[in-house]
Amino acid sequence: MLDLAQQVIRIEANAVSQLEDQLDTQFIAACDAILACNGRVVVTGMGKSGHIGNKIAATLASTGTPAFFVHPAEASHGDLGMITAQDVVLALSHSGETSELLTILPLIKRLGIPLISLTGHPHSTLAQQANISLILTVTQEACPLDLAPTASTTAALVMGDALAVVLLQARGFTPEDFARSHPGGSLGRRLLLRVGDIMHTGERIPRVSADASVPAALIEMSAKGLGMTAVIEKKDQVLGVFTDGDLRRCLERRQDLYQSQITTFMTRPGIHIHPDQLAAAALKLMQDHQVNALLVVDNTHLVGAVHMHDLLAAGVV
Repeated sequence: MLDLAQQVIRIEANAVSQLEDQLDTQFIAACDAILACNGRVVVTGMGKSGHIGNKIAATLASTGTPAFFVHPAEASHGDLGMITAQDVVLALSHSGETSELLTILPLIKRLGIPLISLTGHPHSTLAQQANISLILTVTQEACPLDLAPTASTTAALVMGDALAVVLLQARGFTPEDFARSHPGGSLGRRLLLRVGDIMHTGERIPRVSADASVPAALIEMSAKGLGMTAVIEKKDQVLGVFTDGDLRRCLERRQDLYQSQITTFMTRPGIHIHPDQLAAAALKLMQDHQVNALLVVDNTHLVGAVHMHDLLAAGVV
């Protein structure tokens, strides 16, 4: 069983490695046609090629190239109306003779839009009808019967990835662009979520005035549960921050906590972050300074507070 599994991997790896030598000007023409497209890339294919086509469409869409999949059999029964004169069609068929695809080719051609084929046979009907043909020559399927699409579908998937990545770079697609199409993923949260989206505001912000005593500050810290409190003067101007760490240092020095104002023991000006900064930046700031909470300050004005638990709850960590 292990021998056969290793053989399958070798055959498929070989099919992929041969793709590099098969790339030619047709690949560049396919990229140019898609970049010039004002509509979407409509991917179509039957059976296993259809499953690969679905994945290619999804990858294109998530990397800056609007795309969707149309089933060729459904296209013959109404879904062809989803294809417009502004689109590009990418059709997958290893044999190039899939009947469901060939049925809709004249209608696609009538629209006058670019047809890109992804096939293993350069002389097939699909390849001959296409404006641009990407040929994937696979000498052997990984299936011992040389029947089930295995190496050929792997090669088609990799070619689709090559298209998507080249188009991504040509469009100047950024991590922020990627995050906008993946807002539910961890990358999306790290690149889109701002401090202002998750910070504590209003009465939930721990704060005491500059003339407050240390016991008053401790009561405020306990009430708000963030392990620190802002020290402010009038109009919420931040003077500093008093933290659990400041309290420990005071105790170690045996300083009198009851007879002095909080300004004697606070940290000036404290570690701040702006509400428009990324939540991921707040995480890095906490890690760099080994603290669990930050004041959120806009032009010296206290507007919020954020704790490590807030970042955990938001999925940033």
